[in-house]
Amino acid sequence: MTDYQTKTTEIRKKVLKMLFQAGSGHPGGSLSCVEILTALYYNVMNINPHDPQWDDRDRFVMSKGHGCPTLYVILADLGFFPEKDLWTLRKISSDLQGHPDMHKTPGIDVSTGSLGQGVSIALGMALAAKYQEKDYKVYALIGDGECQEGLVWEMAMAATNYRADNFTVLLDHNGIQLDGPIEEIMSLGDICRKFDAFGFQCFSVDGHDIDAIAEALLANSDGRPKFIECRTVKGKGVSFMENQTAWHGKVPDAKQLKKALEELEVQENG
Repeated sequence: MTDYQTKTTEIRKKVLKMLFQAGSGHPGGSLSCVEILTALYYNVMNINPHDPQWDDRDRFVMSKGHGCPTLYVILADLGFFPEKDLWTLRKISSDLQGHPDMHKTPGIDVSTGSLGQGVSIALGMALAAKYQEKDYKVYALIGDGECQEGLVWEMAMAATNYRADNFTVLLDHNGIQLDGPIEEIMSLGDICRKFDAFGFQCFSVDGHDIDAIAEALLANSDGRPKFIECRTVKGKGVSFMENQTAWHGKVPDAKQLKKALEELEVQENG
């Protein structure tokens, strides 16, 4: 597959610049899902930027809605809207809000923010495709803190009950939620074993390995919904943000932004 090192580094740089200009947002979880969304949008999904509402398009739901800056950068790169819009993130009149808004942003299929709801809506979309005998697939990205929501497990039970084999749940498993480490707040245990027990076809991959993620996404369905655990690093790519709870929901100041961009520049050229 294509070497996406330069692209993923550029995505991270733009995300950080957007958040800095906005003065608020969530860098940690935005940086951890870069490779997941890159694998999905550049290798797997059947979409048309010139016709965002195309009936037969694949659907994606950013259930962990606070990670949307990464999604916005990719949508702009693909041509859903002009790149200049990225610098309006979180402004009152902007089409790019702090959580995805399907009524404002081209390429957003579902408005999300309240954790657990997005992935449940995504299942409904997948079931609608089967009912209408459509071939499109539905993908949803959830966070590990989000897995503490009961709606996630209601979704899991329903997905297998209705044999939603056109539905894939991806987990950004970075180990940290708003208040601290997942293991200290409410451990997920062996999350793949749990989804397997619910009846999902399960994969566990390095969440920063685009080829591994794409391979799991493209693996032949065995007639069950698919669950892909993507093991990631919160704040990936910026040394002082990595695995730090504090960077869940605060943005860098000018000095920190400069340091972060310098680190990413070294990675891109290295």
